[in-house]
Amino acid sequence: MASVFTLIIEGKIPGHFVYQDDIAVAILTIQPIREGHVLVIPRQEIDQWSDLPVDVAAHLMKVSHKIANAMKPLFPCTRIGVMIAGLEVPHTHIHLVPMDSMDDLSFSFAKNADQEALKKTAEKIRTAVKG
Repeated sequence: MASVFTLIIEGKIPGHFVYQDDIAVAILTIQPIREGHVLVIPRQEIDQWSDLPVDVAAHLMKVSHKIANAMKPLFPCTRIGVMIAGLEVPHTHIHLVPMDSMDDLSFSFAKNADQEALKKTAEKIRTAVKG
């Protein structure tokens, strides 16, 4: 069965995209830890990041770098945290989270987001990424 991320990538369920290319996509999570919480996902459905082909893993980091730099001026924070947890969906994904302390990376702060707010945040990030 396809992962929820594959269903989003294929357009079978909605997603708030901030970036797309032939190898990866980036979407807003519907349960952000903080506003601007982005997931960078390979199109190829591979469960564990360490099983990714090295070139795909490198590409995900390059995309994450580009998006994080676009996010910095949009969300007041000390830095954009990067996390690969991988337990919640069996499809590799990198979390980019605006943060001011290590506590800001706790999934205990994740809350369902308003779809209209996600739409506006996605547009703001998309515009900044295109820069």
